[in-house]
Parts: sequence; structure tokens; C-alpha cells
Amino acid sequence: MAAALTKAGGTAIIASEGGHLEYELQRIGAMHLRLPMASKNPFVMARNITRLKKAIIAHDVDIVHARSRAPAWSSYFAAKATGRHFITTFHAPYNIANGFKRRYNAIMTKGERVIAISQFIAAHIEANYKVERTKLRVVQRGVDLLHFDPDQVSAERVIKLATDWRLPDGVPLVMLPGRLTRWKGQAILLEALKELRDLDFCCALVGSDQGRTSYRQELERQIIANDLAGKAFIFDNCTDMAAAYMLSDVVVSASTDPEGFGRVVSEGQAMGRPVVASDHGGAREQVIPGTTGFLFENNDASSLAKALRTALTLSADERAKLSKIAINRVQTLFSKDRMCNATLGLYNELMRKDAHKLG
Repeated sequence: MAAALTKAGGTAIIASEGGHLEYELQRIGAMHLRLPMASKNPFVMARNITRLKKAIIAHDVDIVHARSRAPAWSSYFAAKATGRHFITTFHAPYNIANGFKRRYNAIMTKGERVIAISQFIAAHIEANYKVERTKLRVVQRGVDLLHFDPDQVSAERVIKLATDWRLPDGVPLVMLPGRLTRWKGQAILLEALKELRDLDFCCALVGSDQGRTSYRQELERQIIANDLAGKAFIFDNCTDMAAAYMLSDVVVSASTDPEGFGRVVSEGQAMGRPVVASDHGGAREQVIPGTTGFLFENNDASSLAKALRTALTLSADERAKLSKIAINRVQTLFSKDRMCNATLGLYNELMRKDAHKLG
């Protein structure tokens, strides 16, 4: 979004605690303000209001766009104090187990426009929060089609990754990308693979444990217990995910909690790979069962095994047909450009003067 805003003639100012993308922000001409925005400490959040007010005035900001809850609380009051527009993006069905959680989450509904990243999230907002329907907009997450383009991934990149991972030649690969955390469903996938021992396959769980060493060790024990040693592997973060998708024969999204809009699903489809996903959340909008991928009953290893068997035994013609439809659908509905243009359109709705319109 920062790149799209800059390209459209605006100024993008990102307030965050920083990270590996700071250089990229500089490269595209955006500004970065290093602030402790992720803190939930009420005193830090209060100080962030003052910091943001100063930045808004200093840089003549028109619109403040919050994308997560802690920053949204500070951003809302800073925007209100300076008379600027406030917009939010609601990413997930946040926990509403008690009244405090619901009130904390409700800040994400205080925008003049509230962006839901899927129809699923829009329905969740309407069911659980008091939001005027005229404020709510659905802008589905977009895939970078310049990066996730099967025609742009060379055979050398795929071969290099296969060599680095020491995968057996010619064996179909089932890949589940995602950080190693229980709700991402790695354990469910390993359980499902027990039912596919008659098929030739290997499996890659790709993602960092981020310090969750006990869960990683649990998965390693499960691989041995399920007689998957030499067939299932755990790899830390991959630096060439486009090549990883090309290397895969089936991409799995087995999240046990519903995702607002799973990027893995759209990225896998953009690369023309059959995707097998849990039948809930945003995946229902992304996958046309039997046409662009397959859905399985959430948290059900046998249902997942059945879907995997179907995906792994597709004929060459069936795979080619699925690939073509999946790629076309992502390009049409779920591209980064489409997402950015829709968001810029919402910014323009809030601009005070036509002369300030972007793009």
C-alpha cells in the first residue's frame, strides 16, 4: 500500500517498531517513524497518541489508517484530536470470549471506513459489533502477481531449492507453509498422511518455530511415530517461496482457527498449484471445490487425507485445467493491484477536496 500510495502521488508514512522491511520503505520513497506501536501497555499507548499527533501535524497527514488493535487505539485518538480522517482494516475474527476483549477489539470498527479483508470478516463484524453498513467495505487481500508468477520462476531456482532441502527426485511434494504454531494445523496434516502410505509422496512443513521449540519437537516425534521419517521434513523460513510453490504438487492450508483471508491459499493458486484448505473462514471465498482446489472438514485428519488423495491423483489434464482456472481467478479477483486500487478509492472518498485525489 505504501508503494501504491506513493505512486499515486501521495505521501506514505508508516509508524511501526521497525523490521526487515524498513529498507524497502525507503526504496519506494515512503517515510518510516519508529514508534513502539505494538505495545499494549496503556502508558505507552497514551504516549503514542502524543507522538502521532505531532507527526500528523508536522507532515500534514490527511488520513490515518490503522491495521491492528493496539496501534488503532492510539491512532484513533490522535486522528480525532487533530481532526483527521480515520480508517481501519479488520484482519481476523478476534477473540470475543469476554466483554473486555470485545471492547478492546471494537476500536477496529471506529473508522469512517472499516475495511474487512473478506466477506467472512464482514459477516463477523456485523454479527458481533455495532457498525453502520454504509461504513463497511470488503477489500480482499491481494497477491503480488509479479512475484508469484509461474512463468517467472526458473527451473534453476526450483532445482536449487530441491537440492537445499535434499528432497528425493521425482516424488510428489505436499507443502504446508506457515509458522510452526499449533493452530496452523501441521499436526493435523501429519496425522492425515498416515492414511496415504500407499501413495508416493514427501511432505515439507515450511516455517520458523519462532522460539516454539516444544511444538517443533512434538512434530518431530509425530513424524517418527507416524512412520513418516524420510518422507516428512521441517524447514525454517524459505527465502524463495515462489520456487517453493513451483516445487510443490499440493499446497495445504490446514489452519484450525478460521483465517480472515489466507494468503497461502491465493499464493498457491497464483502459482497454479492445487490447494487443499480447511472449510471455514476466508478459504470458502478463495477456493471453488473441485475447480480451483479442495476443502476439507476443519480439524479432521481423515477428511484432509481424502482431499489430499484426490489432489495427488489428479491426471495431467485435470491438473492443467485446475491450474489455468486457479491462476485466472487469482489474477482477476485477488491481485495486489486490485487491493491497492480499492483501498486508494476509499482514501479518495474521505479526502476533503477533489484536488487532493490520488491517482
